[in-house]
Amino acid sequence: MNLLIKGGRVIDPSQNMDEIFDLLVENGLVKEIGKGLTSPPGVKIIEASGKFVVPGLIDMHVHLRDPGLEYKEDIISGTKAAAAGGFTSVCCMPNTKPAIDNKAVASYIINKAREEGFCNVFPIGSITYGLSGERMSEMGELKEAGCVAVSDDGRPVVNPELMMRSLQYANGMGIMVISHAEELALVGQGVINEGYTSTELGLKGIPRVAEDIATVRDIMLAEYTNAPIHIAHVSTKGSVRIIREAKARGVKVTCETAPHYFTLTDDAVRGYNTNAKMNPPLREAEDVAAIREGLKNGTIDAIATDHAPHHLDEKDMEFNEAMNGIIGLETSLPLSLKLVEDGVLTINQLIEKMSYNPSNILELERGSLMVGSVADITVIDPAAEWTVEKEKLASKSKNSPFLGWKMKGVAATTILAGTIVQTKA
Repeated sequence: MNLLIKGGRVIDPSQNMDEIFDLLVENGLVKEIGKGLTSPPGVKIIEASGKFVVPGLIDMHVHLRDPGLEYKEDIISGTKAAAAGGFTSVCCMPNTKPAIDNKAVASYIINKAREEGFCNVFPIGSITYGLSGERMSEMGELKEAGCVAVSDDGRPVVNPELMMRSLQYANGMGIMVISHAEELALVGQGVINEGYTSTELGLKGIPRVAEDIATVRDIMLAEYTNAPIHIAHVSTKGSVRIIREAKARGVKVTCETAPHYFTLTDDAVRGYNTNAKMNPPLREAEDVAAIREGLKNGTIDAIATDHAPHHLDEKDMEFNEAMNGIIGLETSLPLSLKLVEDGVLTINQLIEKMSYNPSNILELERGSLMVGSVADITVIDPAAEWTVEKEKLASKSKNSPFLGWKMKGVAATTILAGTIVQTKA
């Protein structure tokens, strides 16, 4: 499909571009960007006046649940939800059944996504076999199979010696380690953030230091080994400070946060709302403020969803027993655009954190609209208003704390390698 996107505000941090332009796509690639482009015969025209035309959004942290847990989500439904949210690429975490700890599972995901998916899927392999935290996986084999990083996300690597060796080995293989920073001894039986709300609700709390101390440990190991590390789902003011100070020392650390950590506090749990139960948990107002400031000053490099679908039966139960996690692919964009409305980020900075930076961190060769690049493009209507309705979500699972929320901003059109994969026009 050849396309001419006309009259949109083209925003591309990779080229420091922010101007009203037309953009021509031919044979799946960006062919030309300029003013007053004419449309060759047979080209489909997309009118983008009043809209942002940006490199396809990239979510570097999702759980697609496929293989093994397809009753929650699968590659088809997960990538359809991604496309609906404006994402042209997602990176899927390895806590599937079986885990992504070998070439066969990684190849299955890549091939299924290529044949049936609505966006690019880049698998993230496990640091240890079966996410057991005991024996390092064959990272070279995983990279060769197409994995773009390794992580035991959902579980920390408890043994510091194993984590250190993993950083050294991954660095030698040229593959990123993504840390799930959590000290389990401090988490204990905790189910929400430790604070006023946990006390009032009579729920066992998880102290912030459970994240902070693990963040310190993994950053120190990365500093000692001179290896890069990426810290997932940052949620505390302490972790933001620790990462900022490490960056100032020259440590090769990057990090991400998720929309729920700059939008919600643990007040969302009141009423024992299991759709607001996640790991790490929602924190307090001072943490939300620190996350927003970390985004603003560049400490936090990326916004990811940590999309974690669960079946209704796994959420509709006693709070202590309910599964951790929320879906996020279809609400991430409007929640993130609110940062622009609030003056926390410019629209250019937001696109950097939702496309350009994730691509650079994981070396995906996406996140750019340069002539000759793959035409993964998101057309955003920043003024469109809509309501999050359970029955209209593309994800199989509906576990979102944002159900019923009024949203502003939508992915009007999502284009994958020159092909329109979703449109709300």
